[in-house]
Amino acid sequence: MHHLDKIVKLHGLLKSRRTPISGPEIDKELGCSKATRQRLVDDLRDRLNAPLVCDRSAGGYYYDRDDPRHPFELPGIWLTAEELQALIACQHLLGNLAPGLLQNEIGQLRDHLQKLLDRSPGVKTPQLGRIKILSQAYRSRNDDLFLTLVQALFNQHRLIIQYHARSDDQTSERPVSPQNLVLYKDNWYLDAYCHQRNEPRTFALDRIRSATASGEPAQLLDPATLQQHFGSSYGIFAGTPKHTAILNFSAKAGRWVADETWHSQQESEWLTDGRYQLRIPFNRHEELLMDILKYGAEVEVVEPGFLRELVVNEIARLKDIYF
Repeated sequence: MHHLDKIVKLHGLLKSRRTPISGPEIDKELGCSKATRQRLVDDLRDRLNAPLVCDRSAGGYYYDRDDPRHPFELPGIWLTAEELQALIACQHLLGNLAPGLLQNEIGQLRDHLQKLLDRSPGVKTPQLGRIKILSQAYRSRNDDLFLTLVQALFNQHRLIIQYHARSDDQTSERPVSPQNLVLYKDNWYLDAYCHQRNEPRTFALDRIRSATASGEPAQLLDPATLQQHFGSSYGIFAGTPKHTAILNFSAKAGRWVADETWHSQQESEWLTDGRYQLRIPFNRHEELLMDILKYGAEVEVVEPGFLRELVVNEIARLKDIYF
């Protein structure tokens, strides 16, 4: 069959119109010759059994709405060559975002898309090796656990999880209602309502030892509550913001930081001395402190005082190690 992508486009033109479309207009929309248009019409009408009528007196080509075959749809999966290329690139990106995660399923999808693409004459397979995602410090993943969490999330089921917390090196059993799965800095997290603590919590997937369905429906929080708890403070640590960090970056560092979004509600400005000031709402300080320290002397913590003192304490500890 000739030019599958153009058949899809022609079908889309005919399906979307309530009036006939002329031959020259089809040629212009599809970027094809009169001869190619005729082959497309023949394929669509004779091989795919579309209710396609050509009536010059009526103004051109159209789908006969009185035909028993109407409404007509193309059989199976029909995508243009460009859409297939985009899908193959997307599955490649997905595989690189989570190495080892759902690789069998992603591989099957890739093979199926490749077969469809091979049927499109003159279309090259995307050179996926030219697309790279460099992950850093990502932690181990468990495919079976991930699928269990996804199923519970989509089916709105409550889970019983065994969770090992790094903070106190203790394992506890938690009944939770999944709310969101979050990929943050190359690692997966589960936002859930913890029925043991009676509040929303975030759980690192690599610390969940097991997860089983409890048989009870999940308790779902409304989007506004989720956003207030999980999205209003800096970083993965959730909760209502209690502080605002005021950070003054050097002019050099500011050229990079000015183009970055550290938080959706951040405020910023260039100071008269050339430095760049960033103001960020936060609840817990741990992650923010680490991100500040990586800039070294290129950033100064102006407020709050306790955060500035924490930076001073870290500098003192570094001096004890290196001097």
